[in-house]
Amino acid sequence: MPSCHMPFSARSQPDRLGTPAPIRRPHSRRPSLRRGRSFPGTKLVFPPLVAGLVLLAALRTGSAEDWPCWRGPNHDGTSNEATAPVHWSDTENVAWKVAVPETGHASPIVSRGVVYLVGTDETKQNRMLLAFDRQTGRRLWERVVLHAPLERKHRLNSWASSTPATDGERIYVSFLDVDRMFVAAYDRQGNRLWAVHPGVFSSRHGYCSSPVLFEDLVIVNGDHDGDAYIVALDRSTGAIRWKIDRENKTRSYCTPLIRAIDGRPQMMLSGSKCIASYDPRTGERLWIFDGPTDQFVASLVYGNGLVFVTGGFPDKHILAIDPRGRGNITGSDYVKWRHYRNGVSYVPSPVAVGEWFFVVSDNGIGTCFEARSGRVLWQHRMGRRYSASLVACGGNVYFLDDDGITKVVRAAPTYELIAENPLNEATYASIAVSDGQLFIRGERHLFCIGRPAATASR
Repeated sequence: MPSCHMPFSARSQPDRLGTPAPIRRPHSRRPSLRRGRSFPGTKLVFPPLVAGLVLLAALRTGSAEDWPCWRGPNHDGTSNEATAPVHWSDTENVAWKVAVPETGHASPIVSRGVVYLVGTDETKQNRMLLAFDRQTGRRLWERVVLHAPLERKHRLNSWASSTPATDGERIYVSFLDVDRMFVAAYDRQGNRLWAVHPGVFSSRHGYCSSPVLFEDLVIVNGDHDGDAYIVALDRSTGAIRWKIDRENKTRSYCTPLIRAIDGRPQMMLSGSKCIASYDPRTGERLWIFDGPTDQFVASLVYGNGLVFVTGGFPDKHILAIDPRGRGNITGSDYVKWRHYRNGVSYVPSPVAVGEWFFVVSDNGIGTCFEARSGRVLWQHRMGRRYSASLVACGGNVYFLDDDGITKVVRAAPTYELIAENPLNEATYASIAVSDGQLFIRGERHLFCIGRPAATASR
């Protein structure tokens, strides 16, 4: 599952597209543990390119050095860093390495000098939120977010697959509470601010729905085998601001991507037998493409005026779609190119860099496409199996496989391997990039790769 891969006060309104209003700090409550199936603590409660850049800047919920959510500050696996480490092992070029007995496939996030991670204490059936000092790896605090029976899941999923998100003041987490979605917010000291059950959720493959932050909303995808939905919560209180039905009622695990297209924000995702776009402020559907298959996991990316989709099950497709359509665009000229099966990923999310689009299939075939035409520029066997999504930084693309080996490849139309780096530990979560370092969650450890950081908590 993508590791599986934005709330503020009503006192003021955004003064430009996507700009958050000031945070109203709610009264903090200390978490407490209850017996049985429970959760601790609180009761429930411009031209297209220019416009896209404005919204993208507004969507960045941390500084340029932070990695605040699933797929980072740009929400698409690309980093703003000029450079990142390209050579390492489990003992070389490691700033620190700490044991993490709590299991999970969610990716680490980094904000204001702290690394946040979610995991599961399987023995106690507790879903946890963990905070580490980014300079030393010291565990700062841990909180039991939810105590509930371990749900049924696919063997490749985990009980903590949803990557948290932060706006720099609050951390938002999402788990499954038996048969209901569970979303909660914490402050930087680990105090619970609110917790809610926005809707039911049923899937024999388990749960993975990473929160997305937009303006004063926390948006969570509830595609499942029942009355499926997407829900937007108030960032300050957790109250439902809008909730829309997903009529095909089929499990999928895609985290939405938000971009400004022709000056209007679009929230795009694949899943539940379709690819669709919505207004993230209201939930209004803007366009839909039926199919091309039933289930999706990988997140979408956007570049060169196109939305790139890869998935899924039972049929595998890669599509490039012009997102400027309205209504039902199935069978229209808005689909610019398509590939079937060869090189398609189901779980790992792709990345778009400049004129190129990179993807790695679950069984380890890496492909570089010309983004505008879909022409295959190179294809190469990368590894045995992949779950982690691709990350791009400093002109390179990072391919992390399930065996803990990262191949660093030049982001270019010809294949050039820069380095191959083993961690000697299984890895299913995606890489986080922050302030010249890489943060990698292994099956047993959290690694900080690169030179020791001088970054202090801000």
